[in-house]
Amino acid sequence: MSKKSKIPHTFTIVFVLICLCAVLTWIIPGGEYSRETITVDGQNRQVVDVHSFKTIEKQPQTWQIFTAFFKGFEKTSYIIVFILMVGGAFWILNTTKAIDVGITQFLKQTDKLYKYKLFRKIGVDKIIIVSIILVFSLFGAIFGMSEETIAFMTIFVPFAISLGYDSIVGVLICYAAAHVGFAGAIFNPFTLGIAQGLSGLPLFSGLEYRIFCWAILTLIFIIFTLIYAGRVKRNPEKSIMYELDDEWRARIDKDVDSTNEKSSWVAWSIWVAIVLSLSYFSFQHPFTTLKIGLNEFNICLLPIITIGYLILGFFALRKSVHNFILSILLLTVIILVVGVLGYQWYIMEIAGLFFAMGISTGFAYKMKLDKIMRLFLDGCKDIMVAAMVVGLAGGIMVMLEDGKIIDTILHGISQAMSGSGKEGALTVMYLIQNGLNILIPSGSAKAALTIPMMAEFSDIVGLSRQVTVLAFQFGDGFTNMITPTSGVLIGCLGMARVPYVKWMKFIFPFIIALIIVGFLLLLPAIYLPLHGF
Repeated sequence: MSKKSKIPHTFTIVFVLICLCAVLTWIIPGGEYSRETITVDGQNRQVVDVHSFKTIEKQPQTWQIFTAFFKGFEKTSYIIVFILMVGGAFWILNTTKAIDVGITQFLKQTDKLYKYKLFRKIGVDKIIIVSIILVFSLFGAIFGMSEETIAFMTIFVPFAISLGYDSIVGVLICYAAAHVGFAGAIFNPFTLGIAQGLSGLPLFSGLEYRIFCWAILTLIFIIFTLIYAGRVKRNPEKSIMYELDDEWRARIDKDVDSTNEKSSWVAWSIWVAIVLSLSYFSFQHPFTTLKIGLNEFNICLLPIITIGYLILGFFALRKSVHNFILSILLLTVIILVVGVLGYQWYIMEIAGLFFAMGISTGFAYKMKLDKIMRLFLDGCKDIMVAAMVVGLAGGIMVMLEDGKIIDTILHGISQAMSGSGKEGALTVMYLIQNGLNILIPSGSAKAALTIPMMAEFSDIVGLSRQVTVLAFQFGDGFTNMITPTSGVLIGCLGMARVPYVKWMKFIFPFIIALIIVGFLLLLPAIYLPLHGF
């Protein structure tokens, strides 16, 4: 039997976890908190009444392990559809070979930089990796980028492999970087904003120390990534994904020539249609309000983007159809960021954006509509396993909820924290938040469930509520990168074709290191008079 065949499939791992959760519903007593609806930052949130816990009849789960898959699909349907639509759209894009052309052109340009002594000494590859990490870490810290990273796997994994690295590096510089930034949140409204609102703290207060924490965490992550990437570059066979990455290497066409593919009248028509569409939206929304923390910036973004793309698309078309398709991809990424920051876009809007990108690139490459649809379905088929794993992972939470033991676990947590001092309470609180994240991967949901309780306990032991929020923030961010119940993690690994076991083996020691660093960053918030704390 080959080594590859001994690795448990992610399906197997998640199904075993569902079975274990079913066993827990027989062991842990049933319990229930009363919940009340309060308004936080203009939105209604259901929170726990910390004094209302009562024992109820437990609901042991047996045959329900077989229906958890169905319910998990319902629970995570938005992520599943998103993965399928993105997978289909990028299959169309990849068929045009535009990304291969872009990677080839980029590598040729970066090779020219090696004639400069400074770039030779530092390493162009290192500068590229650090730049990408900083961008995605900031995205995670500012607006909580998470689900959006799924769409970038098809770009950064082949890019990393083309640079001489592996698919793990592709996942690190995008998904993992965003979640390190997520943990060191500066303005993230989905975790930090909700947690501070529920704690009665000024929104996004304690900014100075949070920026410091983000910088430390990001720096550590950059060093970790560069060390691993350098090791793989020196000896590719040391990569745990060396054999499995053969599929990616086979897909990358390094000999593709973009100069012979001239733009057709159809591509020019697509350019005109895009410019007219952008012009229409620019007229409808001449100013875009970007919300970053408590600050709002009114900028005429869409008109600027329209003019910029008018020029960029024109010159791209003159060069080749591949360059024009790459310009559409770049525009898609820009619109994604503007939509999220300025118009509160989420999964549905982003999925629609990538679907439009796929169709536009197909037409630009002179494909007929029937072929475009067939390619889209081929992409959906290719990524179907990843989508199904997301649905199955959602069944873990379903099992715990239907078994009526989630609230019992929360109550046990509260009891474990009682009677401890500042340091003890903080330690227990921090470890619990890290562990609880495996059961409740949604930061918003976990904040609504735990923060009302944690805030009261912090008052009792004399801890700043700001410290409590920081402990929640770190606990929610770090273990996001290993929890099998996270649809985003499973989706990204599926898109990157990295088995969960391989990823867990690789990243777990680093997660432990991050947890330790996070605890060390919490201690100054106890002993030092930090602004906002």
